[in-house]
Amino acid sequence: YLPLNGELVLASGAGFAAFDGSWDPGCDSGATVRFADAEHYAWFDPTLWQAVSPDGELEPSGRIFSVDEERVPCHYDNVIFQPETSFRVNTDSSQRVIHLRSISLMGQVTGTSCPDKSGCACGNAPDGHRICSALLRAPGRQCPALMCQSPLQPLGHCCGVCGAIVSLDFTPDFDLQKYQDRLVQGLLSQPKYAGVRMAISKVHKAQTFLGAIPRSSTPLIQIVLIDDRAGAQTGTAAEQLAADLIEDITQHGEALGISSGKMEVATGSTFSGQVGSHALSRITAEILGLLSSLLLLGGILFLYRTGKLRLPALRVPRPWDRAEDVASPEPASDKGFDNPMFDVEPPSADLGEEMPQKMAPKDHQVFYLNPLYDANETET
Repeated sequence: YLPLNGELVLASGAGFAAFDGSWDPGCDSGATVRFADAEHYAWFDPTLWQAVSPDGELEPSGRIFSVDEERVPCHYDNVIFQPETSFRVNTDSSQRVIHLRSISLMGQVTGTSCPDKSGCACGNAPDGHRICSALLRAPGRQCPALMCQSPLQPLGHCCGVCGAIVSLDFTPDFDLQKYQDRLVQGLLSQPKYAGVRMAISKVHKAQTFLGAIPRSSTPLIQIVLIDDRAGAQTGTAAEQLAADLIEDITQHGEALGISSGKMEVATGSTFSGQVGSHALSRITAEILGLLSSLLLLGGILFLYRTGKLRLPALRVPRPWDRAEDVASPEPASDKGFDNPMFDVEPPSADLGEEMPQKMAPKDHQVFYLNPLYDANETET
């Protein structure tokens, strides 16, 4: 029986004919055919995509893997729909256009490759929630139970991981492909790291003000390291590889175009933590600078409160003052200003009667009292 919403895909040159129901000795009783539900195919479902090599062959699952957002075609990836096949895919997206380098579908549309040698971010972050929903909504696709005490959360990944994450700040001289080859050939290929897998890519990390207010995003190179060890040893091989990677950055980072690096670790025997290379000294310097600023402000406040420091009063001109100045210009000899920072003895009680006479203006003038001057604080 043909389902009402079924679809037959025939090879080139094939024919189709209906049968009237009479028995044909060349036919057996047949078998049940189950059609897949094409209505639920989604572009942002990572399980529907397979990575292929440039010659079109499926790439075997090896030492390099991708975080979940990068398992869906990125902005500079090539997409191939197999010939003589039919697909119906839901392309709902948070973006107005799904960008690709090229797509082969009954022909080919070409685009541009990534123009930056330091790599390009995948661009699927706005649809990250769609990717994780498609990945985890089916039974049996829940995030696995992890053995580490405080799992890490890589950017662009739906589930936490045990192991290590290395984050790199880079300069314009950094080359992502060359650096990946260096890690694979120099570190990952060592026998002691046989069970370690790596994901490396450029990502954008959100920056916040005071840890809460979104400010901007900063590009960085994210390296995710996981291993196949179990129990208390979970993530320990990845941790060791991350430490060797940080040591290599300390020695050769400038030549590689890496300005700083830090790593986060979560294993079966320890809580997650952070260790940095020369990024740590930079953070320490920033903290010391902040503490110095706070001490300076505290010293100024202490001197002011004890009366040993006086701040000048600010006179804000007002429209009616300017009108009075125009109407009654002051003589040239009266245009001086008292120095509020000049240290003089406070007026005594005996001069209380003389002060109004000395301060009496010759003409109509406006005087301003210093709101920061407190005689009581000076006397104490």
